[in-house]
Amino acid sequence: MDNYVGKRLDGRYEIQEIIGVGGMSVVYKAYDNADDRIVAVKILKDEFLENDEFRRRFKNESKAIAVLSHPNIVKVYDVSFGDKLQYIVMEYVDGITLKEYIKKQGAITWNDALFFVTQILRALQHAHDKGIVHRDIKPQNIILLPNGNIKVTDFGIARFSRSETKTMTESAIGSVHYISPEQARGDFTDERADIYSVGVVLYEMLAGRVPFEAENAVSVALMQLQADAKKLTEINIDIPLGLEQICVHAMQKNPEDRYQTATEMLLDIEEIIKNPQTTFDYYSYSDTEPTKYVQTPQTDYGLHEVDSHTDNEIYDEIDDEEYEAEEKARKKKVITGVIVGVIVLIGAIVVLVMAATGNFNTNTRKLENFVGMSFDELKDNKAYPYEFVAEYVNRDDVDPGIVVEQSPEAGVKALEGSTVTLKVSKSNKDIKVPNVYGKQSEKALEIMKNAGLTNCNIVEVSSETVEEDYVVYTSPKSSTSVSSDTEIKIYVSTGPSTSQKTELVVPDVRGMTKTKATEFLNNYGFKNIEVVEEDNEMEKDIVLSQYPNSGIKISDSDKIKIVVSTGVTTTAKPEKYTIKVKAILPITNTSDTLIVYVDGEQYASKSVECDGSTVSLTINAEADTSINVSLKLKTIGEIQEETVAVDSNKTVTFAFTTISQPQSQPTVQ
Repeated sequence: MDNYVGKRLDGRYEIQEIIGVGGMSVVYKAYDNADDRIVAVKILKDEFLENDEFRRRFKNESKAIAVLSHPNIVKVYDVSFGDKLQYIVMEYVDGITLKEYIKKQGAITWNDALFFVTQILRALQHAHDKGIVHRDIKPQNIILLPNGNIKVTDFGIARFSRSETKTMTESAIGSVHYISPEQARGDFTDERADIYSVGVVLYEMLAGRVPFEAENAVSVALMQLQADAKKLTEINIDIPLGLEQICVHAMQKNPEDRYQTATEMLLDIEEIIKNPQTTFDYYSYSDTEPTKYVQTPQTDYGLHEVDSHTDNEIYDEIDDEEYEAEEKARKKKVITGVIVGVIVLIGAIVVLVMAATGNFNTNTRKLENFVGMSFDELKDNKAYPYEFVAEYVNRDDVDPGIVVEQSPEAGVKALEGSTVTLKVSKSNKDIKVPNVYGKQSEKALEIMKNAGLTNCNIVEVSSETVEEDYVVYTSPKSSTSVSSDTEIKIYVSTGPSTSQKTELVVPDVRGMTKTKATEFLNNYGFKNIEVVEEDNEMEKDIVLSQYPNSGIKISDSDKIKIVVSTGVTTTAKPEKYTIKVKAILPITNTSDTLIVYVDGEQYASKSVECDGSTVSLTINAEADTSINVSLKLKTIGEIQEETVAVDSNKTVTFAFTTISQPQSQPTVQ
């Protein structure tokens, strides 16, 4: 792997440092001297330059993300596809991955988890509206900024939703903890596969761990197909039941039983935010499809060819070279199919041997008579160790939901865990609500009427992603069984909300009383103020500290936490010392932002002029400890760092290098 640090690409991008390494590419931090900004440059590894599949996948990542423009999706600025060097220039995001944050924090508070997942869903709805399915949503591909905002990145295996995939890609195997069951089986995947992955990410944020873990990727994939995750409320009783229901609904094995769009899931989350006591009428559905094997991983990247009659110009960009690559991939699948067949045969032999030696659980029992019982009560009854599958039949002589027939019949010996098919009565009046998401309002009403639903009402809502006069959502949701006279609310978009977020500079309220500080912050425009107490001998209700620190710019809806004194000390507190930090700025005659970090957390930021002047600030720290202080010039990218022993009041000086204009370096070919 060639290291491009210190080199200049095409006379423009000065590579500064490596900030990430993936399976097929390396991501560098770079300075764009044409547009005077810091960027991220993703460069395809040299060993893959001769591999048509990897080159095509890399090219298609830029195609997929280039059509997207959303505040929660990393932007693409430039691309280059030369014979000796291929790279994508993207927005530089200064943050950590959500995976790193979860590892550091463990389980995240449910309200913070909702703040993150709301942004993820908005980004995905934007991509889905453009016809793009990410297919690799996981915390490793979600960047968390210091202000709590997120950016979705890595559209490397994204596909347009009209394309199909019949294989599990190598990247999917690597992300097997987050893939949907249909993706694990190699079936058709659409937007709902991303919904499943979001459900897994939400579960991990709330539980502090992924729902399914095993010794190898194939075992995890099988759990995605067959197993149910442990209930979140059993892991943490503070999680609202409605939030657990949202997570379960997103992670249904059958795509038809999940949220059909990111917007549907967003609307339910908004209900939980408004009222944490809200619950939903979701149930755990059984996957009635026969279990399929997990196919051998194959390389199957890029955008599939689509009908030439499509009106989406992006599809037409797929050239003949990519078509030939697809043909090669299809031939590989034939060979892989033979290999899989051999594996299945070997598996069958193993099964026979295990059965003969008694290594399987062969506990049997006489099957009970379930006719006349309620299916809803049966499917949740742990006394019956079977997998119940419902087949609904019209029976006006029996109440809806009652079992009228079963297979195998009562009295037959059955293995524990085997499938029992139950025919369940269903009234002729039961009608499934059609899915009219994305339809124009008049067309949606017509579809409802044709389905036999007579009580439909239009409700107007603002939407950032759905065009005006088009359906955002219905209540009850699509596929819900209702009678003809049930009221159906059709939520129709009025377009984007007129309200916009306002960014404000955080003022310094330390030393004020709690009342004055909260009033001051409210009058300043901040809406989310949290007050916590700390035992301290300082006068009661005096503000001791605040987060974020003064001078940082945040949204008016972002949380500000102020810590106030209780006026008493219940435990002996170590003495604190003052560390005075002096930063000698470089001479570049440019403006920049000086960011100060203490033990890895942002402590303060300040706009500065790089004219050789000195900037000072103070840090209060507990005695007999040590702190790591690092100073960073955001645009220039230079970092100064030192570990300071807190044993007295002291001054620490950081001197940034005097930087002249960048010197010309050879273009990398």
